[in-house]
Amino acid sequence: MSAHVRHPVEEPMTVIDAVRSDLDSVRADVDSVIDDFLAEQARLAPDPCLPPMVEVLTGFIAGGKRLRPLFCHSGFLAAGGAPGDPALLRTAASLELFHTFALVHDDVMDRSALRRGRPTVHRLLAERFGTERFGTDRSRAARGARRFGVSAAILLGDLCHSWSDELLRRAEAAAGPQPVVRELLHTMRTELIAGQYLDLVGTGRPSVDPVRAAWRVARLKTARYTVELPLRIGAALAGGDAALARACGAYGRPVGEAFQLRDDLLGMFGDPLVTGKPALDDLRDGKPTVLLALAWQQATPGQRDVIEALHGDPELDHERAELLRDVVRSTGAVERAEQLISVRVDRALSALRTAAMDQAAKPLLAELVARATRRRR
Repeated sequence: MSAHVRHPVEEPMTVIDAVRSDLDSVRADVDSVIDDFLAEQARLAPDPCLPPMVEVLTGFIAGGKRLRPLFCHSGFLAAGGAPGDPALLRTAASLELFHTFALVHDDVMDRSALRRGRPTVHRLLAERFGTERFGTDRSRAARGARRFGVSAAILLGDLCHSWSDELLRRAEAAAGPQPVVRELLHTMRTELIAGQYLDLVGTGRPSVDPVRAAWRVARLKTARYTVELPLRIGAALAGGDAALARACGAYGRPVGEAFQLRDDLLGMFGDPLVTGKPALDDLRDGKPTVLLALAWQQATPGQRDVIEALHGDPELDHERAELLRDVVRSTGAVERAEQLISVRVDRALSALRTAAMDQAAKPLLAELVARATRRRR
């Protein structure tokens, strides 16, 4: 691994501890805003059906990485903003509620059972509120509960989307109208949905150029959405100029791409007890990841036969999944993905060193490179 990749770890421990403490404080402040907001929504709910839904939502939100709020905070500091600004915290919390909307709906579309090591929202709603609604016939009741859970989760995701807007409105009440922030948020939301659609279109469907197609999904669905746009939203909120926006892009794009490559590797090889996600879901669905596209590109005809037979097989079991993993390893795709991550980390840190931004943001952004690209979940 290059010296640039190790850079954040080689600083004196007191500096690293201070940076990590700062990021943990930001996370705690954002969580406090979200908790207070959700408690308020439960208290002022127009109908008693909503507080139990808020309870489910509060439990689901706990445990997230909060990368988007942390990048938003760092962008705000990069433009000279002060930590703890109420408009910043509400905007960062708004991003996390929008992310929650995206996760809830993504889990419905993927029929996922677990997220962050706990049942997904549609599963939890089915178990908590749907099991006694559909008679005593077990098979019929199970089908009815699943249908109820999916429908209720869609509504709860929609509620997160609406509440994300409400938090943004409150941020604007504190800081005044922010048309650039609104424009960036609109771009972020539109790109995410476009990426999600392309993910659906490409799942289980071969592409003429699988690497290009997979990168197209990754950049829209994850890379810009996770890093560059939250960073630029924070910078815009503090009045950052066009030069800072370009610097955010030069840093944020490679970090976001490296984040997605790490996600691909964890989805294929990660320990479910650590990642909190099922080991087989993406493999059974045939998700068009960059990692699988690299494996296909570098595979022999025989290896392609194995990938084609197993990737996207809804009946894939653990034994055959391990066979698929062995083939992916043997193509050299894992080493190639790690190289691509290292290149992007170097590029991001190089851009950060030369970026014209407030120096207070740089140690945080260096640490966030490590959090985004070395993570185990």
